[in-house]
Amino acid sequence: MQISQERCIGCGNCTYVCPMGAIYIDPATRKATINDDACVECYACYNGLSREVLPPRTARIARRIASKLLLRFEPDPDICPTSAFEPNELTWPRVVRRAFSDPRVPHESTGIVGRGTEEVKTNDVSARIGVGEVGFTIEFGRPGVGARFRDVQEMSRALAAIGVAFEKKNPVTSMMTDTTTGDIREDVLDEKVMSAILEIKVGVERTEEIIRTVWAVEKRLDTIVVLGVGTRCDDEGEETVVAPILERLGYTLHRAKTNLGLGRSVLREIAS
Repeated sequence: MQISQERCIGCGNCTYVCPMGAIYIDPATRKATINDDACVECYACYNGLSREVLPPRTARIARRIASKLLLRFEPDPDICPTSAFEPNELTWPRVVRRAFSDPRVPHESTGIVGRGTEEVKTNDVSARIGVGEVGFTIEFGRPGVGARFRDVQEMSRALAAIGVAFEKKNPVTSMMTDTTTGDIREDVLDEKVMSAILEIKVGVERTEEIIRTVWAVEKRLDTIVVLGVGTRCDDEGEETVVAPILERLGYTLHRAKTNLGLGRSVLREIAS
């Protein structure tokens, strides 16, 4: 993303909508500027602000006159009054930023919008996690911090070192050059994204081992790491195997999502 310096009037509205804090008013030019390295190409600025087409010169004169009269001439806070935002033509590897950051863009490797993976939220359809297994989603960067693939690689390497296999239908896995070592393509390691998710599954007996590995690595990372755990309930709709392990490790459990099996293809066929 870029901001036209010819059209920008320096109102500052856009500085509040960037989740990465990448937009600032340059004190030298008094116009909005984007920190290219911090920008994750999420398009929150471009899509989040209404765009008007006020002539920049007219808007600047009005602001200057108002200032002389000790008045303020400010557009509504959800508007870019001169439509100064201009999307760049993204090329590799920077295009990776948008694929992992703009929730409206389908990821090429999976065809799924947002972060490119539906994880265990669709387990009733995908059956990714079976009986006796536990699935983990290890998310980097949210909320409002972002992460670089170099951080993700440090985690994926640690997991690969203990013999963990990565979910194939996952966009981060598609970026790996070697899934047995957890190595990610070197040309994307410094790319920053709003969010990236590693997805794995193991036998229930390895639950504590995985969590302690994640704990050890996340202390070295300059981003936020969020751990999600998915497993199957019993016939009564309860889970009594993984939950005690998590509680022993100090977690207070909150059930986030429950799949009832209504998405199964056989049920859809019966219903039709």
